Amino acid sequence: MTAFDRRTILGAGAATALGGLTGRRARAQAANTIRLGLLTDMSGPYRDINGPGALACAKLAVQEFNANGFNVDVVAADHQNKPDVALNIARQWFDRDGVDMVFNIAASSVALALAELVKEKNKVSIATSTATSDLTGKACTPNTIHWVFDTYMCAKSTGSALVKAGGDTWFFVTADYAFGHSLERDTARFVQEAGGRVLGTARTPFPATSDFSSFLLQGQSSRAKVIGLANAGTDTINCIKQAAEFGLTRRGIKLAALLMYISDVHSLGLQTAQGLVCAECFYWDLTDRTRAFDRRVRPSMGGVPAGMAQAGDYSLVLHYLKAVAQMGVPAAKASGAETVARMKAMPTDDDAFGPGLIRQDGRKIHPAYLFEVKKPE
Repeated sequence: MTAFDRRTILGAGAATALGGLTGRRARAQAANTIRLGLLTDMSGPYRDINGPGALACAKLAVQEFNANGFNVDVVAADHQNKPDVALNIARQWFDRDGVDMVFNIAASSVALALAELVKEKNKVSIATSTATSDLTGKACTPNTIHWVFDTYMCAKSTGSALVKAGGDTWFFVTADYAFGHSLERDTARFVQEAGGRVLGTARTPFPATSDFSSFLLQGQSSRAKVIGLANAGTDTINCIKQAAEFGLTRRGIKLAALLMYISDVHSLGLQTAQGLVCAECFYWDLTDRTRAFDRRVRPSMGGVPAGMAQAGDYSLVLHYLKAVAQMGVPAAKASGAETVARMKAMPTDDDAFGPGLIRQDGRKIHPAYLFEVKKPE
């Protein structure tokens, strides 16, 4: 078994394997099959906010779409948050395996590298768990869509709110790669526009850091009122736990989790997470529609609710398949750019996010909410 095979997880969509089919029949079925590639973190710091849960949500979308007239196949792979690994997998998917669209993506460094490849191959890339706003800025292409959230949204929602509440001096603990840099940059902008000041930054190696104590103590020494955590997943969880151990919040320092998911709150527990503020685009108990979606997907999520990126995987797969149905499989397979253009021309609507639209720069638009974690009592 090759290293690639070990990283690859096949998810059954609505397609029949082609191995037992001969010649003409196999080619005909392949030509009538849309293949989706979930490229994500299955084993690292972003596993819980993506991973198997993202695959479960994508499969539910395929099942509920119930394509008539064409087949849908889903494959998944772990890119280990490494752009070179992700590009090797994606090239094999496009050149050998007939994958038409890759999604989720996770790490911003991976999404930025992938943007050029999908443009070159005229395929489609849709990021749901990627944050950098550069995807709709300097790295924008006709073949990419940014679906759930971005650093602009997280920064404006959380940064502006905390400055208005008195948190006017900031120190950042930042994951040292494209995502962390983008989140710090965008948040610093909104902090300064609101009248606040940035007193310093500590860059943490990614994904090789689990002990954040020295970085947090630098934040304490800066005398900043707010320590902004420009990271995500287990990095955010570890930072918050270690800050609690050092008693930073008891000393009056506010922690700003600039990208936090409901799964992070569950991992921390209310005693540790209480009072944290976070921006989210999806919460399972928000509306009748989100509760209905939760009832359908939670059994395949191991009994836990989906996070916003995982809900985004459900939402984007539904919309993509609707566009394919309108265009026809041959046209969708022939041009990723034309498929993206069709998706932009159609309004979006699903139980996870409700009505929305896709901007011309590829940013998917829907409401965002600012939440505060409740107290245990």
